[in-house]
Amino acid sequence: MRSGQSRSVWRRLPVDQIEDIEAESGAGTLTKTLGLWQLTAIGVGGIIGVGIFSLAGLVAHGDADNPGVGPAVLIAFLIAGVASAAAALSYAEFAGMIPRAGSAYTYGYVALGEPVAWFIGWDLLLEYIAIVAVVAIGISGYLDAFLAGFGAELPQAVTASAEDGGVVNLPAALICLLVTFILSRGAKAFGRFELIAVGIKILLILFIIGLGVFYVDTGNYDPFMPAGFGAVLTGAATVFFAVFGYDAMSTAAEEAKDGQRHMPKAILLSLAVAMTLYVAATLVLTGMQKYTDIDPEAGFASAFRGVGLPVVAGIISVFAVVSILTVMLTFLLGVTRVWFSMSRDGLLPPWFSRVDRHGTPQRVTWIAGVCSALLAGVLPIRQVADLTNIGILSAFVVVCVAVILFRYTRPDAARSFRLPLMPVVPAIGVLASLFLIAQLHWQTWLRFVVWLVIGLVIYFTYGRKHSLLNPDSPLHRGAIRP
Repeated sequence: MRSGQSRSVWRRLPVDQIEDIEAESGAGTLTKTLGLWQLTAIGVGGIIGVGIFSLAGLVAHGDADNPGVGPAVLIAFLIAGVASAAAALSYAEFAGMIPRAGSAYTYGYVALGEPVAWFIGWDLLLEYIAIVAVVAIGISGYLDAFLAGFGAELPQAVTASAEDGGVVNLPAALICLLVTFILSRGAKAFGRFELIAVGIKILLILFIIGLGVFYVDTGNYDPFMPAGFGAVLTGAATVFFAVFGYDAMSTAAEEAKDGQRHMPKAILLSLAVAMTLYVAATLVLTGMQKYTDIDPEAGFASAFRGVGLPVVAGIISVFAVVSILTVMLTFLLGVTRVWFSMSRDGLLPPWFSRVDRHGTPQRVTWIAGVCSALLAGVLPIRQVADLTNIGILSAFVVVCVAVILFRYTRPDAARSFRLPLMPVVPAIGVLASLFLIAQLHWQTWLRFVVWLVIGLVIYFTYGRKHSLLNPDSPLHRGAIRP
């Protein structure tokens, strides 16, 4: 029996046997095609997008259930950024040590055991699919704004969910399927598209900031915090959606040319670039237009229309659609690689871990894409955003705890990056993430718990028995059968 094989439910994935277990699984091999700048582009592509173009306006303006936080949306982003930075450092240490598809799922498996790995992997399957959906809804809002600039509009019945007065958000669903097609073309083609699209995105945001600053009216900053600090904290829990993305990028570690060296750098670079742009962009947005007048679905487009620049608003709407696609690509990549890893480890049927001749797991790519299209078509944006946040925050808690424990249980493991101030930094990540989770509505908690209960049933009826770490697994081949 291999040292990693155990009948104990708390068995852990042994770092020094990962390659052997992967080979035994019979799954295909992911192609190593991504360099440092492509990885960084994937990270920036995942972080910057709907946060600037949709959620900033939504949180600043408010909705039926949440008061607008006004210009203090900047503070909401900074609070979320602190939690995200602490977790990013934890991800960076693990990514440099274990450059393997799976991200938080794999890190939890190595450090905390199989049940925790299942919990976080199952969690991420839903959260990443939901992220793709919420971003598609955000793109749909900018598409409406673009058409409005030409005096045209699509019927509400096919551009909004039932809760928002329509029947189905058809543009959002179709965008999900388009992104699925792009990702299905393989990591090499996807990496090139992402690099170009992220370059366009950064230029667009710099253009928005550079032009918008000339139309800032400081009177719009008063009142700075109209609904009090409690509303800002709730807003931080929502905009947290906008300050991660590197976690999904870390699922591509196995497709990096030099994952141990490049992954930690790409994680930290992508977060630094994103937070700098977020701070500048939110100051410009709330300075150009009174927060009560901001369009919660297409904030910058409405801001430039408000100062008499409808042509610029139209340009922003077009390029916002292109740039936000990168967020969808990053997270769709994330869900497919987590799904692939869980299948390869035996926790889900091996059918899901088969890849095509280009090294792409086509089956899970299209399943995840269709599921995201269904969510985007029927649910409103805030409901989906909150659902994603509780899952990702839970993943951050697991990774921050795991990095602390693994530093002390396996101090000998090779680490290309070591996060500073251990255990203070990851402890801050744990506390900040738990605090933000507590700000979410009880309905979000209920949906999350229901999903996890379904996952537990699947784990105890299938995953535990078929895990490759179980010496009695029917998936074992004769070569290493105990």
